Amino acid sequence: MTQLDGLRAVANEVSLLVKRLPSSVVESLAETLSGADLGDWPSALGRAVGGIAHPHHRSHVVGFLDNCRRSAGDLTPQAVAAALLTAAVSEQGHRERQSVELVWTGPDMGVVPLRRTEQVMLQVIENATKRLTVVSYAVYNIPRICEALLRAAARGVAIRVVVESPDRLEGQNTYSTLAALGPSVAMQCGVYLWPLAHRATDDSGKPGILHVKCAVADGRWLFLSSANLTEYAFTLNMELGLLICGGDLPNQVEAHFDRMIQTGVLAKP
Repeated sequence: MTQLDGLRAVANEVSLLVKRLPSSVVESLAETLSGADLGDWPSALGRAVGGIAHPHHRSHVVGFLDNCRRSAGDLTPQAVAAALLTAAVSEQGHRERQSVELVWTGPDMGVVPLRRTEQVMLQVIENATKRLTVVSYAVYNIPRICEALLRAAARGVAIRVVVESPDRLEGQNTYSTLAALGPSVAMQCGVYLWPLAHRATDDSGKPGILHVKCAVADGRWLFLSSANLTEYAFTLNMELGLLICGGDLPNQVEAHFDRMIQTGVLAKP
C-alpha cells in the first residue's frame, strides 16, 4: 500500500465515522486527539475511548482508530483530529440539506451502496436529542433497539412508541407487542395504540390494522421501511426502506403523529 493509498483509506474511515456518530461526539474525539502528545497513539487511544459514554459510539471509535493506525501508522493524532473536524463540517452542511439513503435487509448484490435496517434504526435513535417517535406493526426480540431507546430516555429524549394492539389482530400466532418492548421501555416511553373504536371496518366488520413502520427524530431524521421491529426483519427477511435527513418530510410526519395523539386517534393503552 502506498502512502497515498493509506491516506485515502483514512479519509474513507473518517467519512464513515462522522456519518455514524453525533457531531458532539466527533468534536469531543477531535479535541481529545488534538491535545495528545505528538505521535503518542497509545495514550491518545485510551483518553479518546475513555471519554465516550455510550458503548455503541465507543465501539465505532475503537474500530476507527485501529483502522487509521493500520492504514497510515505515521499519522499523528493531531492530523486525524484535523481530518475529523474537516469531515464534520462537511457532514454538518450535508445534514442541513435533505439527503436520502437506501436501507436494506437481504442479499447484497453489490450494485448500489446500502445501509442495514437495524443499523439505521439505531442511528435514528442515537441521533435523537429532544423528540423521537417510533412506529411498528410487529415488535419481537429487539434487545439492541430497546437498549438504544433506554439510552435515549436517559439523556432526556421524549419518546413515543406507537404499536399495533397488545395482541395482534389476525391469525392464531398472537403475541403482545407491549411485552416484547419490555417493562423498562414501556415505563420510560409514551406507548400509544390505535383503538379499535377509531378504525374503519369492511362489510364483515373486520377493522384496519396499524401497518406503518417508521421512526422520526427531532423533526429532522425520518426512517421509512417495510421492516417491522423484529429480529427476522433485521436479519433474515428481504426489507427495503429510506433514511431521509433534513427537508420538510421528517417534520411533516412528526406533526402528523402529534395531531393524531392530540385528537385521540392514537391513545395510551
